[in-house]
Formats: sequence, structure tokens, C-alpha cells
Amino acid sequence: MKITTLPYSATNSFSKLVTDYLAEESHLKPFLNRFPTLENFGEQIKERANFPKEQRQILVKALEKQYENVAKNPAVELNIASLQQDKTFTVTTGHQLNIFTGPLYFVYKIVSAIKTCRELKKAYPENEFVPVYWMATEDHDFAEINHFNLFGKTYEWQTEQRGAVGRMRPDGLEKVLEELPEKFPVFEKAYRESQTLAEATRKIVNELFGEYGLVVLDGDEPELKKTLIPVLLNEFSDNTSYRLVNQTNETLAAFYKPQVLAREINLFYLEKDLRERIVEEGDKFSVLNTDLAFSKEEIKKLAQVYPEKFSPNVILRPLYQEMLLPDLAYIGGGAEVAYWLQLKAVFEHYSIPFPIIMLRNSAMYVNKANGARMQKLGLKADDLFEDLQALKKQVSDKLELPVISLEAQKHSVSEAFAEVENLARTIEPTLEKAVAAEAQKVQNVLQMLEKKIAKAQETKHETVFKQLTALKEKLFPGDGLQERSDNFLSFQANNPGFITDLLQAFEPLNNRFVILEEEV
Repeated sequence: MKITTLPYSATNSFSKLVTDYLAEESHLKPFLNRFPTLENFGEQIKERANFPKEQRQILVKALEKQYENVAKNPAVELNIASLQQDKTFTVTTGHQLNIFTGPLYFVYKIVSAIKTCRELKKAYPENEFVPVYWMATEDHDFAEINHFNLFGKTYEWQTEQRGAVGRMRPDGLEKVLEELPEKFPVFEKAYRESQTLAEATRKIVNELFGEYGLVVLDGDEPELKKTLIPVLLNEFSDNTSYRLVNQTNETLAAFYKPQVLAREINLFYLEKDLRERIVEEGDKFSVLNTDLAFSKEEIKKLAQVYPEKFSPNVILRPLYQEMLLPDLAYIGGGAEVAYWLQLKAVFEHYSIPFPIIMLRNSAMYVNKANGARMQKLGLKADDLFEDLQALKKQVSDKLELPVISLEAQKHSVSEAFAEVENLARTIEPTLEKAVAAEAQKVQNVLQMLEKKIAKAQETKHETVFKQLTALKEKLFPGDGLQERSDNFLSFQANNPGFITDLLQAFEPLNNRFVILEEEV
């Protein structure tokens, strides 16, 4: 496997905020705790060393309960037990419960977390580091998780279920399994034998990453939600997170548009088949699209007795996560990095250490077939980040195709008509406009001929350009990064060592885009 890296900025695929963050621009410092460097993790470890012992016990007990129906890998069992120890810390990533893992970056996030823990263990051997995948089971945006792309085809799960996706039954996914061009046993077993999508996703992730000690955590757990009670009460008392995030947004807006907007109440009401926003209306707290309404006293009592009925939104979910885990870092995509930078003040208010925010690894995977096409076209993998027209010119240059330009001829014609125009002016000034009109006609003819000649040349080399276009579309589906569209099974099916290759290639603290090329 050939590994090439390049700066994220060279891909033209990431926001200014992301490239500024990777460059550790000084204006970002007020919005974070520490930049993601190996040295800074030492300070983060010291800050997190006072994580409450009782919280560790609550966490481990919840994990043991959640893994009751899962065949735990010994590495996972060891890591869960290790979480009871003061010198054990976590590195967390999270994502929605996309069926069949969804886009490639689902896998890239997890591999980034695993590899970060390995690097931290080398640097700080006296500690233990556990990679954690936080399942976004309470998310209710079904349209974002109900489909995936495999071998160029989109597969979609149809169901009438509503509410938090983690609580949904996998009913109907057997139809998707039957449509697939081949069998994938890990997914077959998980979707056919699980009661909920959360259970199925845990089994899938455990099968794929259990040997690396990855621990899967579901925050939709009554015992865990008790930790959130003080935050719930504050939301209903004085809109704490709304005030603090808006204050941060005012400062952040001088540099970037805020990624997410805080609401006055950053909570959902959570029941079976229901996850709806809570809004304050006069002296009542109402649940949108329902008849449910509570007085302030009623909703605060409900939060204290049944905290599991409340679900944090994007503003409070990170806080909830960090309250539960002895976490050092959160790994996410560009949009996640952006919204975490809006949240530091909320963490400070609740005296919860703000984690180091890391950009997940991004990569492009070039299989043998596409590698052979690249070689034939005389291109390197990093060339492909240029736009198609620039690549066509590059290929034309390599094929020694002449550059089609009639600029010299246009200039000569302009000079000739300028002389004629001067002559006409001296004899009959009224002819000047006529000469200018004829000059423009000739220029238009030359412009048309230039296009026709260029088109003829392109047609002559149509096969080469078709190959180039097909390669570009394959590696940049929909004119975007491969990782945002393709599913990892597209690569795992032909390369069983795909995840191992990613682990070898990824260096999460190196801040470089990775290109993996199979040897041709």
C-alpha cells in the first residue's frame, strides 16, 4: 500500500475555519482549551485526573448492562474494566446510526480514535487510553441515516417508525439485505437478530472494531441521564446554554459564521416514537406537535424523577457526553469542530473540562483499477484534486497535444483592421463604424473557429478524456470527497484488510490528508 499525504488546504475541500484550526491560528484560542498536540495531551491528562470515582462506577455499570447481549471481544472487556481506574482516560468520537455504517467517514472517525489512543499510550505509558464510539441513538433525523451507497447504487430503508432512531426496530431492513449484490454476514446477523437499531449498530461496530478495544456507549440510558439533572433544571430556570452560546457567537462571528444556533430551551422531550422540541410559551413548557404542556414546577419535577424523558440537542449533547466520560478529546468532522468551538463557555459554567477537539482523519482510497488508470494518464493521486478542465490540460500536455489558441491570429487581425480603420477615417469618417463592425465579425469567426478546432482535438482524444472524467467521478463522486458518499463495504469487499490499512496510514495528530493507493 502506497501512502501519500498532503495539506488539507491543498484539497480545496475544507472550510477556512478548519484550515485555520489546523494552523493553530491565535484568534481561535479563546474558543478552545488546547490545540491537539501530543504535548498538550499531558496537560489535558492532569486536568482530567480528578474525574469522579463514583461517575466511573456509574459508567462501567451502564456499559456492562448495554453489552449484555453482545459477544464482547476480550480487548473491549478489558477496556470497560479499566475505566474504573483513575489513570484510564477516553478519546471519543460519535456519529448517527447510519445503516450499514453509511458514508466512509463513519469508519474514519472510529479509526482516528483508535489510532489516537495508540499514540497516547506510546507518549504516556503510565496511563490507559480507551477509544469510545458515542452512538447518537436519540437523534431523530431518519432521512440522514436510512440510506447508503454501495458499488454505485443507493439502498434505502423504508419504515413508518418515528422518534429516536436508536429505539427503532430494524423491521424492513431484511428487504435491504435481500437487495444487496452479495451477503455481508456481520450486517445480516445484527439486523436480523436485534430488537432495536441501537442494538444492531453496537453489534456491527463491535464486530468490526472490537479487537481494537473500541467501547460503544449509548447515552439513552436512565441511570446515565441522572447525571444530566442539574443541567436540565438550569435550562428550565434561566436558559443557561442559550445565553452563553449566544455570547460566544457574537465574538466568533467576527471570524466565522456560527455552525449551529442555540435555542432558548436546548432539549427535546423523549418518549416511545416521539422526540420533539420543548418550547417555553408564557408560563408553560410545551412539547411541539403534541398536547403535552407543563408548568415550570411540573417540568422540573419531571426532570428530577424521570430525566430519561429529556434529550439534549446539539448544544447540550457534548456537555452530557463529557459529564459521563473521563474524556481527553473529541474527534469529529469539520462541522463538528466548528460547533464545539461555540460551547466552551457552557462547559466552564458547569465546571466540566473542555476536551481537546480533533479533526478526524480524511482520506482517499485508490484501488488497483483506478491506480492503473492514473498511471496510464500519467497522473499522481494528488493531481486529481485539480478541477477537470485543469486536469484535461495537464493530460494534454503529457500527451504533447498542442494548445489550441488563436490569440496571435486575433491580434494580427486587430492590427490589420486598425490600419484599415485609420485609412477609412482619412478618406471618409463615416466608414469608420463599418470597418469596426467588420473587424468584430472577423474576431467572432476566429473565436468560433478556435472552439471548433479545440472541440475537434478533444473529440480526437475523446477516449483519453473519457477515462479521465470517469476516474475523477469515481474518486470524487458527486464532485465531492469519496468519504462523504461511498460506503466502506465497497472497499472491504475487495480488501479484507481495509481497516488495518487505515490504522497503519492514519496519523490523527499529523493534520494531513491521506491518500492510500493499492499497489498496481
